[in-house]
Amino acid sequence: MRGRAVAERRPPHEHAPFEEFVRSTTLRIALAQILSSSTPAENLETVAGRAREARAAGAELVVFPEATMAAFGNDLNAVAEPLDGPWAQRVREIATEVGIAVVVGLFTPGDGGRIRNTLLATGDGIEAAYDKIHLFDAFGFKESDAVAPGETPATFALGGLTFGLATCYDVRFPALFAANARAGAQVQLVCASWGAGPDKARQWDLLTAARALDSTSYVLACGQADPATRGIEAPDSTPLGIGRSAAIGPKGEVIQRLDGAEGLLLVDIDPDQVDAARAAIPVLENARLR
Repeated sequence: MRGRAVAERRPPHEHAPFEEFVRSTTLRIALAQILSSSTPAENLETVAGRAREARAAGAELVVFPEATMAAFGNDLNAVAEPLDGPWAQRVREIATEVGIAVVVGLFTPGDGGRIRNTLLATGDGIEAAYDKIHLFDAFGFKESDAVAPGETPATFALGGLTFGLATCYDVRFPALFAANARAGAQVQLVCASWGAGPDKARQWDLLTAARALDSTSYVLACGQADPATRGIEAPDSTPLGIGRSAAIGPKGEVIQRLDGAEGLLLVDIDPDQVDAARAAIPVLENARLR
């Protein structure tokens, strides 16, 4: 077995309870808070480097932010490729070469001259994709002018766990997270390029914790790093990121959070914690309106 702390069974002492010799299965996941450039090939090198770093730290899944392929503020139609195109194929190769599952944000062709804001999950037998459902038509920005919306939630399984996918503005819509949880998700992955602005960091922190409580799931929120940490000034109305990637437990507790700079966050997911939260606070079961 690679990296994961698996259920460990040793012959028990004749007078010791068997439970003392059983350890819950956990899965180590890495959130790679990066700062994407305008160049897809350069960003693939970053994906490869961070994937290797995550694998060396024992992670079986590494999650990258929205717009891993290319930063917002660039001609995204020019870089958009289908999921069987060379950029996505190189991500698959990296996953295989490194021996780790990968989630990345990329742009794929949409309708009417628009693109789709897509997440790809691949590696270790996984092949899943999610197109962002809720488009950021807010704060004076209109993502729907350039991006076609997705229609369907998406989940995937790894290491005995089920993961739900969400992108940035999706985090303001609890119904998506509840739908993922009802489809079996114990972990919700939120990949973002969260725009800076007054009160936006507080909202990000609050919303990611709230979605964990809504769905009694882990929320692993991976954002683009803050360009200011590299001395880069973000153009007005261009959501380049604020960092603050976080791992949040199923009762809304912040396990770990990064600051604005690039970095790698490691977290061990314990499905027993999800079971305990759902037994204590059965909001999914008690919901009257769905």
